[in-house]
Amino acid sequence: MEQHRTRPPQPGARRGAPPLPPQAGRGPNGGAARTTRPNPQARGTAQRRPAAARRPGPEAAQAVRQLPNPRLTGLGGGLFCAAVMFLLGCADQLLFGASLTVYGVLFLPVCVLTALWIRRGDLLTAPVVVPIAFAVGLFPVAEGSGGLGNRLVGLFTGLATQAGWLYGGTLVAGLIATVRRIRLLRRRRRG
Repeated sequence: MEQHRTRPPQPGARRGAPPLPPQAGRGPNGGAARTTRPNPQARGTAQRRPAAARRPGPEAAQAVRQLPNPRLTGLGGGLFCAAVMFLLGCADQLLFGASLTVYGVLFLPVCVLTALWIRRGDLLTAPVVVPIAFAVGLFPVAEGSGGLGNRLVGLFTGLATQAGWLYGGTLVAGLIATVRRIRLLRRRRRG
């Protein structure tokens, strides 16, 4: 009959052997080491300054902190951008009589938001989904009365005449995504 070895009663105690040095992530007794991290929600009143002694920050910085900061996947970013551009195209048709210049100006902030809100892993999709959304939103603005064929001809004409806005928005989204990607890579190298 085979006998199995049993563990010593204490994980760090061995008979006749010197104690081992603590390993990374382990405490001196062999258990997990506890690290103290500052908890941002549990800041006590001792760390906070009184309201009268607090320096007022710039209002713009406070306003930026209050803006939503969602993180969209590549598909979610594409759907967000396409849906917003379609709604802006419909609003442009109703309010401004299908002004392509207004549509192009409204396209730029949507490009910026899409590039800022796409999560880190999907940054390369930002310059891809933006031109697709431009075409989706251009459909209600495109000239052409009658059937679908006339509307498609108006869509291609709008794409050709508004290529400056299309390239500009794509360039803005690409630059923002590139800067975010470089910052992410630098942060990974440091950590």
